[in-house]
Amino acid sequence: MKNRTVINIAEIAKRTLRLEAAAIDDLQQYINEDFEQAVDLIAQCGGRVVVSGIGKSAIIGQKIVATLNSTGTPSIFMHAADAIHGDLGMIQENDVILCISKSGNSPEIKVLVPLVKNFGNKLIAMVGNTGSFLAQEADILLNTSVSQEACPNNLAPTTSTTAQLAMGDALAVCLIEWHGFSAADFAKFHPGGTLGKKLYLKVGDLSRLHQAPKVLLNSTLKEIIVAISSGMLGVTAVLKDNGELAGIITDGDLRRMLEKNIPADSVTAAGIMSAHPKTIQEDELAINALEKMRQHDITQLLVLKDKRYIGIIHLHDLIREGII
Repeated sequence: MKNRTVINIAEIAKRTLRLEAAAIDDLQQYINEDFEQAVDLIAQCGGRVVVSGIGKSAIIGQKIVATLNSTGTPSIFMHAADAIHGDLGMIQENDVILCISKSGNSPEIKVLVPLVKNFGNKLIAMVGNTGSFLAQEADILLNTSVSQEACPNNLAPTTSTTAQLAMGDALAVCLIEWHGFSAADFAKFHPGGTLGKKLYLKVGDLSRLHQAPKVLLNSTLKEIIVAISSGMLGVTAVLKDNGELAGIITDGDLRRMLEKNIPADSVTAAGIMSAHPKTIQEDELAINALEKMRQHDITQLLVLKDKRYIGIIHLHDLIREGII
């Protein structure tokens, strides 16, 4: 048995990646009329994509199903071996069948294909052998042929499954474009986790968790300190008598004021505030607040509803929600 002193691990890994990258690049020659027909058929079928396969191709099929579902194309997975033991019942009239196989001649595939055709459903074959049973019986052929596997014995599905995965992604992305599937649509299907929060969490959702500290232009130093302390965000908004936003005071502004030895009884909010605070609308995405904070190297933004001050969003809010 070889050990790491005999084999060159780095070179083997690099060779594997080169072979798989080349296989994906070669797929471009198979993006043809059949591929376009497959996209058209799926986009207009009125049903779902039922993806089936056996072995490693079945695993790739499950990933393709997950990608299609998350990008607006309803899909389900049906294992080729289970199909003939009852799972064929999941196929509905308007469904399109996508069968994935490297050889196209697996016994399970040979049993499944005639049954699907008897149902009258259209069959798309994603196959690495264009002369196979599956390729010949399919209505549409997606060619995922590869010249060799990355496996040194040219046996273990490596390059071939990479090609299947890439072809599935190509289908999914074309369908995204076909349906005009937007980031807002994507958010509907991804409400959980960091990704979902980046796509749907609004500034107002976070600012409402805090008080909205505020003082007036003529507020005293004591009133300013109380407002900043009560909000526990190190900041307060400064408002005009009519309620319009006039400025912002941070705890840093207070420190700089104290360093100047200004008499405390002469301090007003108008005298120490910054007159042009950075703001953001409540209906903007929280991820946009993060970008604005990064752009201006600050840790909080005043939140507005139209032109009215309603609260504060802080960097800590974004960290707590996993946006960062």
